[in-house]
Amino acid sequence: MKQNKQIKVIPRPDRVWSYFKLEMRPLALVTVSGIVYNIGMIAGPYFEGKLAQCLYDITKGTKGVGAMVSLAILYLAVILVVQVMRAVKRFYVRRFANNTSRNMRHMLYNSLVNRSTRGLEEENVGEIMTKAISDVDACVEGMRKFTTEVFDTGVVLIAYIAMLLYYDWRLTLLAGIFTPAAYLIAGRLKSSVTRYNSLYKKSAGRLNAATMDRISNAITYRVYGCEENRDRTYENHLKDYEKRAVAANLWESSMQPIYNIISMCGAVMIVYVGAKNVMGDGWTSWDIAAFTTFLSCFTKMALKSSKAAKLFNAVQKAEVSWKRVKPLMKEYIKPDRKSNPLSDKAADVKVSHVTIRKPDGIPILTDLSFSGQAGQIIGVTGAVACGKSTLGRVFIGEVPYEGSIQIQGKELSSFSEYERSHVISYMGHEPELMSDSIQENIKLGDTRDCMPYLNMVCLDQEIKEMPKKENTFVGNGGARLSGGQQARLALARTLYHAKDILVLDDPFSAVDRGTEQEIFKYLRMLAKHKIVILITHRLYLFPELDQVLFLENGSGIFGNHEKLIEENAVYKKLYESQAGGEKNA
Repeated sequence: MKQNKQIKVIPRPDRVWSYFKLEMRPLALVTVSGIVYNIGMIAGPYFEGKLAQCLYDITKGTKGVGAMVSLAILYLAVILVVQVMRAVKRFYVRRFANNTSRNMRHMLYNSLVNRSTRGLEEENVGEIMTKAISDVDACVEGMRKFTTEVFDTGVVLIAYIAMLLYYDWRLTLLAGIFTPAAYLIAGRLKSSVTRYNSLYKKSAGRLNAATMDRISNAITYRVYGCEENRDRTYENHLKDYEKRAVAANLWESSMQPIYNIISMCGAVMIVYVGAKNVMGDGWTSWDIAAFTTFLSCFTKMALKSSKAAKLFNAVQKAEVSWKRVKPLMKEYIKPDRKSNPLSDKAADVKVSHVTIRKPDGIPILTDLSFSGQAGQIIGVTGAVACGKSTLGRVFIGEVPYEGSIQIQGKELSSFSEYERSHVISYMGHEPELMSDSIQENIKLGDTRDCMPYLNMVCLDQEIKEMPKKENTFVGNGGARLSGGQQARLALARTLYHAKDILVLDDPFSAVDRGTEQEIFKYLRMLAKHKIVILITHRLYLFPELDQVLFLENGSGIFGNHEKLIEENAVYKKLYESQAGGEKNA
């Protein structure tokens, strides 16, 4: 089924056959043109023999030059038709390869963007990039070569063998005993080709990871004076990559001359026995045309058979890449574009007896309960590593939970990705800025004005002082902005796309108290009909919050600020230490 005119959804993306099946139309045209072209290839040896015989007859005076001209014109006409079919076949083979490359990359992309953050973190970026680029290229190239060689080698070999058997079946069998040897050697080299290509791919992944690490952390290495150490490490990765690449290419390419030599050994038999046939002392009676046709046909067949041996190596190389890519080729996850069934209801959150665990099963938070209504700002705080951020990620589906979290009466775990994105907005620790302009980092393709939201986060004046204002490019990951500007830009984006529930994880960590209070004023205005879950370790504003969830000893205490001050000594001490420190500053 098609998602649009450009992208096709693969029912079983983890099977190579699925990609062939999807491109049946171009493959059908490849089949027709390939058969015509490759059967037509025997015209070459046939006419070469006829031309040689005609030339001999002209020297003997039995034929005139006109016969040679007529034969040459017919030869050119046949070759023209054959080459047209070759062009058609190559065009549709390339179209098949291009379509397959696009479809395979699309399925891989869909799989990656729908993986959890934890799943992505388990594999380094260099490995993912290597799989998404070079491994897909290798897979598609192997499929293209296989599709091409089915005709350019398979069909034409059958045609050549049929012609050779027609002229002299005994000499064909005698001369052809060398050809299987090339296939046998290629088969025996399969494990070596596979192993060296696997090592090469792994080395490429390590090199890509080292490259990205060196660029991303260049300032850190410079500040700590570790550039020489990291450069030395990078050089080691580069040397290993070069060594693995040479070894892989050696096993893949250097055997081709050997295949050619082995396959061509049969020509010695043809010269010896074929000469006897011409003289009338062989197994059959030949003229010069037959001898020339047979020898030409055999040499072309031998070269084709040696290329088939090389094809085996190319397919083995693709097989290595496919094994690396296959675990990422998941069923296509189609975005749910159904209308949001909760959009006409007031914001409402009810968390009941929720337990959150680590991947190993150890509880992080147990029996957690709290609730919120539209217009409320709920502060979430606690000691370092108490589970604040983990709780925030539960709301966006990144962390599983036990118990019940109901939003407007519907269980959170039953929400589709689309429904969740239309009910919950989230801002995490990392700004996750794109290498684009300031306004595009906020709008994400929307058309509304972004300046009011830059004003909300106290960034508007700084933007106006920039040469290109909101069209200023932020650089890779926001590198051209300060840490505080990055955090406020990310907050502006979250407020711009604010839904019924806003989960903000430490949004004020990079701003001073005055800026924090100014931003909070706008946040209070924006939250009149929304619920804001404010995760932070800074408690200056907590007296102004509607409710507070204090995480302690793996559980939580819920109430307003005044109640927690009266009933919880740890919370009181934490708040007074911050408030007192600010007063004494």
